[in-house]
Amino acid sequence: MNVAAPQSLFMRRAYQAYMLAFFIYLAAPLLVAGLFAFNDSQYPSLPWKGFTLAWFFGDSEPYLGLLHDRRLLQGMATSFKIGLIVSALSVFVGACNAFLFERHSFPGKPVLYVLMIIPLVIPGVILGISILVVASMVANGVENTLGYDWSILRPGLPLVVLGQFAFLTTITSLVIAARLRKFDIALEEAALNLGAGRMRVLRTITIPYLMPALVSAFIVAFLVSFENFNTTLMLVGSEAPLTITMYDRMAKVGSTPVLNAVSFVLMVGSGVLALISVLVQRDKTKS
Repeated sequence: MNVAAPQSLFMRRAYQAYMLAFFIYLAAPLLVAGLFAFNDSQYPSLPWKGFTLAWFFGDSEPYLGLLHDRRLLQGMATSFKIGLIVSALSVFVGACNAFLFERHSFPGKPVLYVLMIIPLVIPGVILGISILVVASMVANGVENTLGYDWSILRPGLPLVVLGQFAFLTTITSLVIAARLRKFDIALEEAALNLGAGRMRVLRTITIPYLMPALVSAFIVAFLVSFENFNTTLMLVGSEAPLTITMYDRMAKVGSTPVLNAVSFVLMVGSGVLALISVLVQRDKTKS
């Protein structure tokens, strides 16, 4: 079948209808969730009872808004803190991995590369449980042997960071390596021949070239970390990030419009970060 051959009007209309239905299917839940964040009702459902901003700014029950809900704000701050730490670590190690796999040859390189990719195909729940089991075994062994409670390996923020770092580093490594693969190494060689040191070449030539990928990798890692649930659920302690806080609220109280308000803020924030990533890539590419 020649896919480049002219298609009938019916086939073109059918394809357009399919694409329209597909995007409506993707966007409809997001639009509905965002819409009910502004409904003047205590339940996120029809009928529509009027427009309100109480689910964002309300300061008293039953209309306690997001900006006055202490637990949701704490969860958001915890997710923000975890996201920044994990993203920074993942970008740094991802850049090191990119240089390792793109610039060097060594025995066992294919095997090591496969091991780096594996966390992407392991279900988040399995990854979280595995990290929890290993960390608990090590912590218990240290406590039984030395009498010291190694709390960093107990459920809590350090373990959440470790669990997310395990698979986010794979993502950042692939993003940065794809950019590094296109780099003309002759630029570095020319700078070295002119007397520049390796650190200066890295700082003035290589890193500026990689900056779009570094920024994009950081943004992707932050967004994935912020919305991660499966792995985080297995490793969380007393300080719960936003996804766990929302799940706990849903389980105990049920769906409320303030959760729709949180969803709306997250959708807008994610869209802005994604737009920044695209603009950074486009500007650097054109220059």
